[in-house]
Amino acid sequence: MAQPAGDTVSQLARIIENSRSLVFFGGAGVSTASGIPDFRGAGGLYTQPFDHPPEKILSHDFFIAEPETFFRFYRERMVFTDAKPNGAHLALAALERRGVLSAVITQNIDGLHADAGSRKVLELHGSVRRNFCTDCAAAYPLETVLAAPGVPRCSRCGGIIKPDVVLYGEALDGAVTDEAVRCVDEADTLLVGGTSLSVYPAAGLLHYFRGSDLVIINQSPTPFDGRATLLIRGDVAAVLSAAAGL
Repeated sequence: MAQPAGDTVSQLARIIENSRSLVFFGGAGVSTASGIPDFRGAGGLYTQPFDHPPEKILSHDFFIAEPETFFRFYRERMVFTDAKPNGAHLALAALERRGVLSAVITQNIDGLHADAGSRKVLELHGSVRRNFCTDCAAAYPLETVLAAPGVPRCSRCGGIIKPDVVLYGEALDGAVTDEAVRCVDEADTLLVGGTSLSVYPAAGLLHYFRGSDLVIINQSPTPFDGRATLLIRGDVAAVLSAAAGL
């Protein structure tokens, strides 16, 4: 893993130290160091061959029309049971324990922030760890979905068990979104990492930031780079680990 430049790490460390209300907003790039591919990068989900484009398979309409194909893709490409938290997850959990970080807002569905020990995690797009019957709303763990042959069915009513993840064509959870907006609005420092900031409505959260320091850590440019107090081109896991002193 390439190490970030020392001067940018020092700048980030100072910003973190001086912050009174720090919030982190992250995307798929946060989990790539854990072996989970991102979406648009080299070798990412959208570059891998499959029967249909991922954007189509991961839509509400496709889930309803072709659940067998949806679950085959979902089990093969969206769930990584062996993945472990990397330096980014561990650094954020450490900052929360120190009383520096007030919330993690994530577009990821892998649950690794919780595994690292973060307690205040707002999962904008849901989590593979939660699943529910589309008919009776009974809750099921991930293991039920993975173990089922074909389409997982509810043991109570026979309805389809759906992962609690937001598909294309579905709205974000209102309560989670409202809390994320509140956290960003009240933050004096917003750390953004591992996201292209091109997926809406999640990327729209940055419009609510009124604090003093916007830090963007990403391998490629984003539409918000011009607003950043500190812009770091690099791997978010390496940068956050170094800045947090891990």
